[in-house]
Amino acid sequence: MSETILGYLRANAEQLDVDMAEALNIPLAELRDEVARLAAAGDVICCKVTRFIEGRKIEGISCRLSCDLPTPSRGRKPGVKKDDDAEATAY
Repeated sequence: MSETILGYLRANAEQLDVDMAEALNIPLAELRDEVARLAAAGDVICCKVTRFIEGRKIEGISCRLSCDLPTPSRGRKPGVKKDDDAEATAY
C-alpha cells in the first residue's frame, strides 16, 4: 500500500489525507496509519492543516514527498553580484 501512496503523491504532488483516501479507495484510518509509517521512515513530510472551504472547517493532514523540492527559478539570483574590480585587484 505504501507504493500506491507514494505513486499517488508523485503524480499529484501535495494532497490532503481525505482526498488521498477517497482517490485510492482506502479507509481513512488505514491511510493515516500508513502515512505515519512513511513519515517515520522519512519518505513523506506531513503537517496538520485546517482549511475553510465554503464556510466549512476541514481539518486533515497534508502530505508530500520528502524529496519533492521546488525547481530553482531561471536567471540571475538576487544578491549575487559580479564584481569585476575585486578580481582585478586580487592579482
